[in-house]
Amino acid sequence: MPRGEDARKPNKAKPQATRNRGAAKSKRRAGKSERSTKASSKGRSMSAQPALLAGGNPQIAKADGDPPVQAYIAAMPGWKRDVGRRLDALVVRSVPHVRKAVRWNSPFYGAEGQGWFLSFHVFTRYVKVTFFRGTSLRPVPPGGTGKDARWIDIHEDDLDEAQMATWMKQAAATPGWGGLNSGRNPPPRNRFGRAGLIAVTSLRPAPRRVIPSRSEPA
Repeated sequence: MPRGEDARKPNKAKPQATRNRGAAKSKRRAGKSERSTKASSKGRSMSAQPALLAGGNPQIAKADGDPPVQAYIAAMPGWKRDVGRRLDALVVRSVPHVRKAVRWNSPFYGAEGQGWFLSFHVFTRYVKVTFFRGTSLRPVPPGGTGKDARWIDIHEDDLDEAQMATWMKQAAATPGWGGLNSGRNPPPRNRFGRAGLIAVTSLRPAPRRVIPSRSEPA
């Protein structure tokens, strides 16, 4: 065989080897891209989980409607999630056409034309259910000493659904707090805790007594 043809043989196989290496590199790049996409998607999924604030209360942005309330309930930790579901179902059964929203990281429930009448909030050992005009309910819920609001702390096994449903019906028929589209100003602050969460009361300072001075006789 002529020497010139011998010298050209390796050159014929080179393009095929180059194509194989190129295909392998493309597969590696595709694999890296896929892993990166999965990691990014996983990161977004993890970051979508609501943060838990003090006491395990879910942090949910202010919004109207059922979806934000369900997001709050789904993020409630442990046994409190079941309490949240039961409370939400009780309101829906007891108050037709109830309005829902999340305000100040708590579910709010209201009646058209009456305002907000109930909210609940997660604490470390219980779920606090606040009736904004609780002093008008019969019997009056046990928690609170202010002018309007009363509350009850629900533990894992002590939710009295019959009594809670009675309170919900009474509260929905009573003028509540604010308008249903109100969200700029929280309920008045109570000295025992956060605004609108532990209690919604209006605390007014006692009037100052002014004692007129008497002039001494000369």
